[in-house]
Amino acid sequence: MKKKVLLMGKSSSGKTSMRSIIFANYIARDTRRLGATIDVEHSHVRFLGDLVLNLWDCGGQEVFMENYFTSQKHNIFRNVAVLIYVFDVQSDQWDKDMEYYTSCLASLRENSRDAKIFCLVHKMDLVVGDDQRQIVFAEREDEIKRLSLPLSVTCFGTSIWDETLYKAWSSIVVSLIPNVSALQAHLETFRTIVDADEVGQRQTETEGRLRETVQDWQRLVKWRPMVTGYGVKTGVMWAVRLSLVDIRVDGN
Repeated sequence: MKKKVLLMGKSSSGKTSMRSIIFANYIARDTRRLGATIDVEHSHVRFLGDLVLNLWDCGGQEVFMENYFTSQKHNIFRNVAVLIYVFDVQSDQWDKDMEYYTSCLASLRENSRDAKIFCLVHKMDLVVGDDQRQIVFAEREDEIKRLSLPLSVTCFGTSIWDETLYKAWSSIVVSLIPNVSALQAHLETFRTIVDADEVGQRQTETEGRLRETVQDWQRLVKWRPMVTGYGVKTGVMWAVRLSLVDIRVDGN
């Protein structure tokens, strides 16, 4: 089952950096050496055997953006399962950003009416102070949702420097899994069988989080290097190769 995912936003909004962290095992500081995306970069990421994300990372330079809505519109926007639009929270061209975003929505309505829409208000670490970050994000979210009507959109505030990026992408990927309720039930059954307080699942081929029952995302991110490559197989999870993010048994 292949799902087309568009990753869009203006140049330097952070699209390729987040893709590299989530799917190519980059750490945040290493993304500084990444160059700008030229036109569209395609990649395929497999989850749970059957689900394949056909990820289109679309360059955000003005010349490319204009082409996406004219000569390339049908090719870019047909058969889209998910649009992920990335905004730089401190962009000095916010009006232009919103113009491109609304053009994306118009193109989706013409070519992929059932596509799910997610907006990432990115680089939130540049906003100083937790209270101010909440205020700024709420303002951006309100404007994005207002301009998206009558379409439904889910917004996340994200940064490559903390757990917010993983939480957003995990939610996006989970939305694409058709049998996610069954998967969650199997995870809970497995947790009960091993008498653990917490259990999580990670695809060994990628760093994408499919489903986490861990409550503390900050703790999850800190433990990420320790669980890389530690895989087990279990019939409870259809013999999919998993890594245990965390198992804490009482008294240990």
